[in-house]
Amino acid sequence: MAAEDPAWFSDALAVPYEEGEVLVEGAPIHFLTWGKPDRPPLMLVHGGAAHAHWWSYLAPMFAAEWFVVAPDLSGHGDSGHRGSYSQELWAEELMAVAGDAGCAGPPVVVGHSLGGLVTVVAAARHGDELAGAIIADSGIRRPDPESQEGHRGHHFQNRRVYPDRQTVLSRFKLVPPQPCENDFILRHIAVHSVRQVEGGWTWKFDPNLFGRHLERPMSAYLSDVACRVALVRGELSQVNPPETADYMYELLHRRAPVISIPQARHHLMLDQPLAFVTAVRALLGDWDHSVPRHR
Repeated sequence: MAAEDPAWFSDALAVPYEEGEVLVEGAPIHFLTWGKPDRPPLMLVHGGAAHAHWWSYLAPMFAAEWFVVAPDLSGHGDSGHRGSYSQELWAEELMAVAGDAGCAGPPVVVGHSLGGLVTVVAAARHGDELAGAIIADSGIRRPDPESQEGHRGHHFQNRRVYPDRQTVLSRFKLVPPQPCENDFILRHIAVHSVRQVEGGWTWKFDPNLFGRHLERPMSAYLSDVACRVALVRGELSQVNPPETADYMYELLHRRAPVISIPQARHHLMLDQPLAFVTAVRALLGDWDHSVPRHR
């Protein structure tokens, strides 16, 4: 912990958490939990090439009222790798983690970027088993964004092995690229993004995870979401600009609130972490803002 880290950040990271693992379709899926299992469950899902610790400085802020669960999707973090990946399989991992973690009831799922797309699929396929979904800066456009996500994967295709931990940490960057003034958050995320291998250090994620497929277009999945849903976006986001948010709002049959976080880009919980927490807390505190769509 650096001396210049703000108190709220240091206090959050000092809150203890538990670790768990569940086997899904042959791959071990690692997850973190905060709070008591008898509280309403809240699941936080990271983006592409990220991991559960993208949430570990925010999760404690929900743990007084919620049982918070943050999984590493397969191919990410401390979970196992696969020969192939899909949003549909990742959605099944979310449901398996919810069951193995001992959630007392249907979870509300908050997903960022790729994690938001996985949350959309889970909400379309398992809406009756979710209490709600909050999609954080996931862009579903014409055409669908899975092709864009795949393009981003080109940033990672040649994963290098670096001679030491400090060197690999110095290479950490956000994708898509954007400025971020909160260096203390970037340092925390970077530390949990690397692992030691033969010959040095490298990133934890599987570079092959971007070569995935979808059984249906993301727009069809979003239109089929049957549980309560909300959209949160960065006001300055290039992934979810206003026209994209409008399109997603239409796909959701104009029944979801759309909240823009001021001065936030795509990685909104890095740019404006406390504003992001406030927005999610407000949604959770008044979850009757929307009505589940009956099939």
